[in-house]
Amino acid sequence: MSIARKNTRPERTVTSVPETGLFLIAGPCVIESRAKTLALARKLASVAERLGFPLIFKASYDKANRTSIRSFRGPGLQAGLEILRSVKESAGIPVLSDVHETSQVAPAADVLDVLQIPAFLCRQTDLVLAVARTGKPVNVKKGPFLAPADMMHIVEKILGAGNARIMLTERGTSFGYHDLIVDMRSILEMKGLGFPVVIDVSHGVQKPGGEGAASGGERRFIPVLARAAVAAGADGVFLEVHDDPARARSDKDNAWPVDEVEPLMTGLLRIYQALGEPK
Repeated sequence: MSIARKNTRPERTVTSVPETGLFLIAGPCVIESRAKTLALARKLASVAERLGFPLIFKASYDKANRTSIRSFRGPGLQAGLEILRSVKESAGIPVLSDVHETSQVAPAADVLDVLQIPAFLCRQTDLVLAVARTGKPVNVKKGPFLAPADMMHIVEKILGAGNARIMLTERGTSFGYHDLIVDMRSILEMKGLGFPVVIDVSHGVQKPGGEGAASGGERRFIPVLARAAVAAGADGVFLEVHDDPARARSDKDNAWPVDEVEPLMTGLLRIYQALGEPK
């Protein structure tokens, strides 16, 4: 089948992919506690309201792809979804999380506004189709083993299931051990498929397995990567945040301090507005 390349963005509602304006997908890598998650969500919601950009809150209920069996994975499906439901109700913002198995799709879709396909599962056809058939917006992380043009085949699967509410996220490509490279050409390449493209600036600076039993990262490059991607035409920014990144229980080296989100987004919005609406 051919891929629709024009006017395929979904109707704009509180639970849809933002149609216009630079948007932010942000939150902790993993749910560490109910109190911490709600506090982060409220801080992010306040920043989004002050600066006037659309916000989707993200957090994983289960980090099923941790490097080590001993790593913290989160509260699990049921408890994690209940916390995310509380975020929706108390902060009034849409929520996103990863789904790792087809059995998780139905309960996740009952709570989540956006379902995310993790990078390492983006070619798992049964999972992609199950998520697509919910009718909910889908954010697909591009696997580090894929060329940008290869995302065409994943988009075909989702469209074939009757869902055109799609976002595609760039988060780097692996060219060697323990490092990722983000090629800005991929933003233009994926935008040619007709859907919003997000830059994951947290995983873009990650060093997979760089700490032996855990991934490392270089937080200092997050602003540089974010500015370059917005200038290249990214529609949204994906950012992992924490109130104390050094103590984060997952991705501590590439989490951004929540208190520094506002100055970061202020600069990104200036770039976005200077360029005008991306084509």
